[in-house]
Amino acid sequence: MNNSGLIIFAFIGGVFLAMQGGLNAQLGVLLRNPLLASLVAFFCSTVFALVFVLLNFKSLPTISQIKEIPFYLWFTGGFFSVFGISLYYYTIPKLGISTMISIGLCGQLIFAVIAGNYGWLNSPLEPITLKKTIGISSMILGIILINIK
Repeated sequence: MNNSGLIIFAFIGGVFLAMQGGLNAQLGVLLRNPLLASLVAFFCSTVFALVFVLLNFKSLPTISQIKEIPFYLWFTGGFFSVFGISLYYYTIPKLGISTMISIGLCGQLIFAVIAGNYGWLNSPLEPITLKKTIGISSMILGIILINIK
């Protein structure tokens, strides 16, 4: 797939994440518990993922491939996902979806730039450049402008 297609997929993914955040935040308000909304969302996500895996099933990983996976990778992503998504569901009804998503994306971007600079999480090295610094500064200014009442 070419770069334009990947950019379109990334954009659509961002739209879907904002939509799911807004919808599941409503669920959390109606259930009066953002963690319960996370549980419902992740259960449904598991069911959908299972269906997609079964529809695209090619082969199971071998025992030796499974043994090569570090223990912490089996649960840390899920932990951060539940914690982060629950914070979205908790803060969207209080801050509004545009405020929460813009601040959340800023946190993601700043962490991603720092993680890339140091190669954290086994990511390729991407040094912090003047362009990236200007981009982050512009995003922070944009968040301020979006959230001025």
